[in-house]
Amino acid sequence: MPVMSKFTGKGVHDRATRRAVEAAAVSANRERSHEGARASGRDATESMRRAGAIAIDDAIRDPETEDQKLLDTSPQDDFRRSETWRVLRIQSELVEGIDTLGSIDRAVSIFGSARTPPEDPYYEAARRTAALLAGAGFAVITGGGPGIMEAANRGARDVQGRSIGCNIELPFEQAPNPYIDTLINFRYFFVRKTMFVKYSSAFVNFPGGFGTLDELFEALTLIQTGKISNFPVVLFGTKYWSGLVGWIEDQLLAGGKIAEPDMGLLQLTDDPEEAAAMITTVHAP
Repeated sequence: MPVMSKFTGKGVHDRATRRAVEAAAVSANRERSHEGARASGRDATESMRRAGAIAIDDAIRDPETEDQKLLDTSPQDDFRRSETWRVLRIQSELVEGIDTLGSIDRAVSIFGSARTPPEDPYYEAARRTAALLAGAGFAVITGGGPGIMEAANRGARDVQGRSIGCNIELPFEQAPNPYIDTLINFRYFFVRKTMFVKYSSAFVNFPGGFGTLDELFEALTLIQTGKISNFPVVLFGTKYWSGLVGWIEDQLLAGGKIAEPDMGLLQLTDDPEEAAAMITTVHAP
């Protein structure tokens, strides 16, 4: 009999139950984001306003973000009247992102939990890794929030490197951290994800949640299918990532879902110097 975690969903969900589960996840994510800001001694809402990020009208943000309107429109709604407008807005976001980031020569995107406090060893490791990469001439790109994202932007700022934040409209405010030099605000996740990949030469993934895993597997899929190349994917924290890597090997590789060379796409380390070297060696002038 398969082992079921006590935390996973059980049985068949009706619509009300499913919505309740989703609402609870959104609420937990909101608290997690705000907890990361509080851990750094900031108020998320006030930081958002001071930083001049998207002035999100509550009527737009709650209950639906622009991403949600695009992906979650109910069948009975006649959305055809607004689709042309929405496509133009998506286009404008792509243009803004390309225009803002087009001058980047080399960059590394660093991902990880927004909940990581400054006293956490991973925070300092992310800060050090980012400083090493920025010192080697790479811009540092993050999701712009607290936690690991803040640490990476802070590390780039430490050595006067270019520090970039790609913030996203959420059902709750995610305040940009104060160590960003170039801030871009996105309404659509897929546009933001495009910018991460298009302007990065590598990804460094520190311990994080679904968002970090999303970016990780996005990169692996694009490398595996030949869409991007010379693109190191570094997993920082061998203890944290060993369970996932073991599952990939035991289930995906053993089951023939991936090939043995696919395992080589992942590089694990616990050392900021080694993490930086995994990237600078590939992209040596």
